[in-house]
Amino acid sequence: MIKPTRLFDYIDKQAIEFPQEKAISHKHNGKWIHYSSKDFQKNVNEYSLALLAHSVGKEDKIAIISGNRPEWNFCDNGILQIGAVNVPIYPTSSINDYEFILNNSSVKYLFISDATIYEKASKVNVPSLKGIYSFEPVTGCKHISEFLDKADWSRLEEVEKIKSGIQSKDLATIIYTSGTTGNPKGVMLSHRNIIFNVEEVSPHLPVEKNHKVLSFLPLCHIFERVVTYFYFYKGVEVYFAESIDTLKENIAEVKPHFMTCVPRLMEKIYDGIIAKGHDLKGISKILFYWGINLAHKENAKTNLFYPLLNKIIFSKFRQALGGNIVGIVTGAAALQPRIGIFFNNVGITVREGYGMTETAPVISFNRFGEGENRPGSVGIILDNIKLKLEHREGMQEDEGEILVQGDNVMMGYYNNPEATSTTIIDGWLYTGDVGKIEDNKFLKITDRVKELFKTSGGKYVAPQHLENTLKESKYIEQIMVIGNNRKFVSALIYPSQINLKNWAEFKGLDIDFTKADWTKNSEIQNKIKRVIDRYNVHFNHVEQIKKFTLVNQEWTIDGGELTPTLKLKRKVIEAKNQDIIDIMYKI
Repeated sequence: MIKPTRLFDYIDKQAIEFPQEKAISHKHNGKWIHYSSKDFQKNVNEYSLALLAHSVGKEDKIAIISGNRPEWNFCDNGILQIGAVNVPIYPTSSINDYEFILNNSSVKYLFISDATIYEKASKVNVPSLKGIYSFEPVTGCKHISEFLDKADWSRLEEVEKIKSGIQSKDLATIIYTSGTTGNPKGVMLSHRNIIFNVEEVSPHLPVEKNHKVLSFLPLCHIFERVVTYFYFYKGVEVYFAESIDTLKENIAEVKPHFMTCVPRLMEKIYDGIIAKGHDLKGISKILFYWGINLAHKENAKTNLFYPLLNKIIFSKFRQALGGNIVGIVTGAAALQPRIGIFFNNVGITVREGYGMTETAPVISFNRFGEGENRPGSVGIILDNIKLKLEHREGMQEDEGEILVQGDNVMMGYYNNPEATSTTIIDGWLYTGDVGKIEDNKFLKITDRVKELFKTSGGKYVAPQHLENTLKESKYIEQIMVIGNNRKFVSALIYPSQINLKNWAEFKGLDIDFTKADWTKNSEIQNKIKRVIDRYNVHFNHVEQIKKFTLVNQEWTIDGGELTPTLKLKRKVIEAKNQDIIDIMYKI
């Protein structure tokens, strides 16, 4: 039995101990292409041999800018096998970020996926860069086949010798945080940092050998990357979705047992389910909304009519996700409790977790066992880490900044000792997140330390707490709370068009949602005001939202308002909406 101590050990373990015919698959030109465990191992070795032929050695930096595809994993493991370091970059990052990251880490070779990325990557000035190669044919860019043609298979024993010398504590990857301000910081993670996470979560996830999983979150993000190593370790069939746009089709084809996702996607799936009820008539519509209303109740499964609604309504929801789902884990942002409760009641088990790149990434997560899940929390802390809360001014009495110690904590920030020394102090990683422990068991995130602000009256406000609470309303899709050095708290809100459409139809209101200024409709304005008034009673006077403005454009990564991990870029959103913010604060 192989006990993995380096990340590439997972591939060897699978190939030797439980080889798969469909270890990893993707769809190309309308057809699923499958790679067995042996194919996987061979491709990984080919990348290692080609890298050696191009004089890549220990701790040389190799970057990948690509969507999810088998070549990403071949390249990743090929890099790691020879002691080099993988520097993954978000395809959606700006040219400036490309250039900063590639220069900061002195990248030697860059592998990209397509022409869109090459258009940006070809414009960077990186003296250390010796070549750019593309997985897809791209005019003006060398194809990956040119790089791999240099692989010398007579050097395979050399690869094995290099592998045997790589230690668990060695640097495996540098992942640059997306950051909401300033230049990205390069998080250095060792093989051990990541393997520790795989070992810790493995006993608690309902994934078995030969299960099928669908992967669509970006592999350049530590969450999906670590989960993918876990998949290799468990011997499941990994299928890469073509894109978010084809997700519905890919789910129907693969019928996965397990997925990871972000809350935003669960919200979209939920909205899609609700939209299906819009066109129903008569008894079908009555039963549909009866089921929807029941699914939002925490004790739904004790209802006398639950078995009936489960059979005729909820089973169709499960079928829309392939019919085999045993679990979905979300991360990167807060999952609204009402969304989690809904999916769990319809038989789609969703669990929320928490972590950060600096902890490779898991710190806590809700488990799948009885009594091990609490909607609204981020679950139970990993068994073999230490966590404590450090109270600060402006926090509630039972809150504090979350500090972590354990084998999952990063080696530090690359070429940035100053940032490292202010993040890891006396062996404790300062996460920057504010939280509290409920029932001595469940961790709950309440805000970000840096996002706490003071009104001009000197009172502290935690914006994330307000935002997450208000997003419990199905009528509020996105919200950003404002009030730093202001007389009162206000908010920018992007309302849920689909739920407002259903509400308007139910009320018999004639509202044209195709118009660009639909958010200015007085009925909608009054509806959102009533929602805010209902939640305001739960906040103290200083925290209450006094004014709001509805925006008619969703905040997105491409629009620059969200980071690749879907966090609000508050300064960007504020700058783009400065005029309407000023109007809210005019006396």
